[in-house]
Amino acid sequence: MDIKKLAQSLHPYERRVLPELERHPYLEELAPATGLKEVEAMRALQWLENKKAAVITTDSRELVELDKNGQEYLKKGLPERRFLVVVNEKELPLVKLAEKTGLGKDEVNICLGLLRQKGAIALLKEKDLMVKITPNGKKLLDTQFLEENFLKKQFPIEINKLSAEDKYALDQLKKRKQIVMISVKRIKKAVLTDLGKKLISLGVRDENIVDTLTPQILREGTWKNKTFRRYDVKINVPEVFGGKKQPYKAFLDWVRNKFTSLGFQEMDGPLVETEFWNMDALYMPQFHSARDIHDAYYVKEPKYGKLDDKLVKKVQAAHENGIAGSTGWNYHFDAERTHRHVLRTQGTACSARMLASPNLSIPGKYFGITRVFRHDVIDATHLPDFNQTEGIIVEEGLTFRHLVGLLKMFAKEFADTEEIRIVPGYFPFTEPSAELYAKHPQLGWIELGGAGIFRPEVVTPLLGKNVSVCAWGLGIDRIGMFKLGFKDIRNLFSQDLEFLKNSPVI
Repeated sequence: MDIKKLAQSLHPYERRVLPELERHPYLEELAPATGLKEVEAMRALQWLENKKAAVITTDSRELVELDKNGQEYLKKGLPERRFLVVVNEKELPLVKLAEKTGLGKDEVNICLGLLRQKGAIALLKEKDLMVKITPNGKKLLDTQFLEENFLKKQFPIEINKLSAEDKYALDQLKKRKQIVMISVKRIKKAVLTDLGKKLISLGVRDENIVDTLTPQILREGTWKNKTFRRYDVKINVPEVFGGKKQPYKAFLDWVRNKFTSLGFQEMDGPLVETEFWNMDALYMPQFHSARDIHDAYYVKEPKYGKLDDKLVKKVQAAHENGIAGSTGWNYHFDAERTHRHVLRTQGTACSARMLASPNLSIPGKYFGITRVFRHDVIDATHLPDFNQTEGIIVEEGLTFRHLVGLLKMFAKEFADTEEIRIVPGYFPFTEPSAELYAKHPQLGWIELGGAGIFRPEVVTPLLGKNVSVCAWGLGIDRIGMFKLGFKDIRNLFSQDLEFLKNSPVI
């Protein structure tokens, strides 16, 4: 390291601070000694530490200050002195002490205990319990209590600088309410290194060094007698964290833009659904164990929602009797239960709504980024409140081969992986059905979602005719983990500012 070049690169703040460090190592002393603001002096110390010219440490100081009662007693006197002054005039019944002294009952009780301990008062049993001052109490009135002397000090005071007598007084006052309070103050301190001392020896206060080439210097020609400060482009500087979107929110926006660029239209639906749209319209039998995998949260109030009765009857007929030669589920469809409110358990409810919508286009491609709710145990890959991306492609002649190609594209485009598995699955509303798995470098194989071809029992009641519909529902939270490099799904929703500042944004 060329120490002369380093000296020439020092900022004016550093030039002021360096020569003062040996005499004023503490920041609170250094700032006024250099004529800098505390924040400016601290910045200079950080720069010097970066250059290894100083080392910054933090000292903890335990300070004592007067609390609310302490400030009052400083003005009016300690309760025990006021107590002694009153009983010095004449003996007083115990029951009259609060009235005569102007003290509260708690303060009177404290005074009784303290003054009896010091032998300053005596209790006499007459008609009433009387309080009498003793000769020792009269002597105390003519002297200053240790506690009184302590209250007159200049606060705040460092505890480690107190004398033995002051520490005793402090211990006594700490036992009482709101007289003193203790706090810990952290003080920044800097110590010169050998390099810092060498820099001082070179004369860092050279007034001929300037930072800026100004029009005035050029006009007057004074630059000829000046040395320009060298700029060190290699020195590390503080990180700057600019404003940015929450990483997962930015990822979801990226997914949305990706789908729309592929020609998909976005669809949506309510968070609070009826069983009709969430399950019944998707040909899930009302009393079948297939519903158990959804672990739905039911809404207590309002318990039921409104539905189109004609549409309900069409779905009811599909459940009870089947469609186009199928036998249905062969049970009595509960028309009241289908109105029950639940928190949406799957984004496929939006697909059902889209199929029944007059705005549906054939052919058409639709997607949704939906928030869903299922009772689940929270761990690195599961949450009870999560997001899905799901959708449908409606077109004549679609086959399962089209669906497989679509899933492969999703894994590559959204999860950045070609290591996938498509395995047989079961969903009441699709046939055939499949599940998509992808390999995460740390977590191994993770289920990304399910897919299939909608059954006629789903499509015909809602659309009025049977058309091929490829459907899928993917756990976009898990895909977000892939894309953002997170190992724990909970990090997607983290409120830790330090974590968010250092997280990547897609």
